[in-house]
Amino acid sequence: MSIEYRHSKAPVDTETIDKNKIDAPTGNLYEAISIISKRTVQINAEMKKELLEKLDEFATYTESLDEVFENREQIEVSKFYESLPKPHALAIEEWLDDKIYYRNTKISEDK
Repeated sequence: MSIEYRHSKAPVDTETIDKNKIDAPTGNLYEAISIISKRTVQINAEMKKELLEKLDEFATYTESLDEVFENREQIEVSKFYESLPKPHALAIEEWLDDKIYYRNTKISEDK
């Protein structure tokens, strides 16, 4: 499942969400939070991998101290990623928009 955080409506700052909207799909708040947290870990890993790849493009492997402290391209890429919505906000947005597939294995085993 890929993430589209560049065009996301997820808030960058704090926003209150109705508890009933969170637990509506599962009927259990703790199960919903568990699913959202697992998706948050996935999104965070994807964002971190992409960030490190972009930073590596601008990496310099020289011993010049000026370039170590003043790599403008890396600073701009880092600032861009800092301004994006956080992984937990993206995961909650996906959850509320029904974009996360989940299944309860206990119910599947009983059938």
